[in-house]
Amino acid sequence: MSEIHIQRAVPAAGIPTAASLRGWAEAARGRKKGEITIRIVAAAESQALNRDFRGKDKPTNVLSFPMGEPGYLGDIVICAPVVAAEAVEQGKAARAHWAHMVVHGVLHLLGHDHIQDDEAEKMEALERKLLARLGFPDPY
Repeated sequence: MSEIHIQRAVPAAGIPTAASLRGWAEAARGRKKGEITIRIVAAAESQALNRDFRGKDKPTNVLSFPMGEPGYLGDIVICAPVVAAEAVEQGKAARAHWAHMVVHGVLHLLGHDHIQDDEAEKMEALERKLLARLGFPDPY
């Protein structure tokens, strides 16, 4: 199966529709098969996950949890208040920033990373390309 599941642990106000989230995830996933769950959370849940899995005791915009199981690519957790605040701080349209977070998260599930400079350049170039295809400006 290649479904994309959406879970909302926060009110829907200000969050793109499930159809939009799925469409962005499908665009980033490309031909790769496998289910993805996108969970939209509040700051407390994001902070707990970031602390427990990354050792950083603060909420963050997006976390990816690759599963490595046949048929299941993994989970993406997006913190709605952090994404909203970042969009304002960075002068970006909220919808464009949401699309970027979904694309970024899916690329992590596919094995892309940005720890090393050369990896970051490749991942950012792919993000730019995918977002441009979706009609969004360069997020960087």
